[in-house]
Amino acid sequence: MPTDLITPQDPRSQYPGPPTDVEIQSAPGTETAMSVKPDCGELSYKGSGKLAGRKALLTGADSGIGRAAAIAFAREGADVAISFLPEEQADAEEVAKYIREAGSKAVLLPGDISHEGFCQRLVSDAVDQLGGLDILVNNAGKMGKTDGILETSTERFDMLMKTNVYALFWITKAALPHMKPGSAIVNTTSVQGYEPSANIFDYAMTKAAIANFTKGLSEPLMEKHGIRINAVAPGPIWTPLQEADGSEEKLKKLGGKTPYKRPGQPVELAPVYVLLASQEGSYITGEIYGVTGGMGIA
Repeated sequence: MPTDLITPQDPRSQYPGPPTDVEIQSAPGTETAMSVKPDCGELSYKGSGKLAGRKALLTGADSGIGRAAAIAFAREGADVAISFLPEEQADAEEVAKYIREAGSKAVLLPGDISHEGFCQRLVSDAVDQLGGLDILVNNAGKMGKTDGILETSTERFDMLMKTNVYALFWITKAALPHMKPGSAIVNTTSVQGYEPSANIFDYAMTKAAIANFTKGLSEPLMEKHGIRINAVAPGPIWTPLQEADGSEEKLKKLGGKTPYKRPGQPVELAPVYVLLASQEGSYITGEIYGVTGGMGIA
């Protein structure tokens, strides 16, 4: 993977094409178990103090996009708390190592965000151990595939809604009383919220809800609290989420429909999360930032 994010490169060949070595994992899927590891900026992301002194809580930050954002935040000077499932502990420990190597504080908070009580404790523990909260990144999510509405169980649908939508509501609601004017919330939606694929139609529904949640809260959060809220809409990105109960046939074509003819890497989204969390994004709220490899979000 590239270790230089400064020198201009041909973006078509900067990273590998669709993966040829795919191993479908049982959900939740871990980076440790992937044969082809994503680039989350471990070697390439260089910080410049854009988040110095900030306190950030990120969900689903043990791997993939959340991992890339957590590493970037730490290298930009933030102390970072990360939420993850207990079975993702090994991945989370790796992220903590990178955070600490950057000179920042790392707080590990395992648990299941599909439960309201844990979401409330998550925020409380993050605030206590970080000494405050300036940045919230709602990134964790479940996906998997389904064979259509008749084959989609209530249990699957309920878990997707609780993990992807209810948790967003619970965590944001719990965090707001701790966040001061100038704080920022960044959510992870998806191109799927705008162009849903049939085999993940219910996942796509949750991503549309996240975009709506972001836009719907932007005005009252700014007017009443001085807090910005935005979302990032990734396209086809190579992460463990893709392998978790996924489709081997579809994964081997991941990103092939983009002009790049390849999937994106998590590190390619990290600077957008940094922008939206930092003071450089002070006049940005209620926006959905697409990082889709040219697929668009409208």
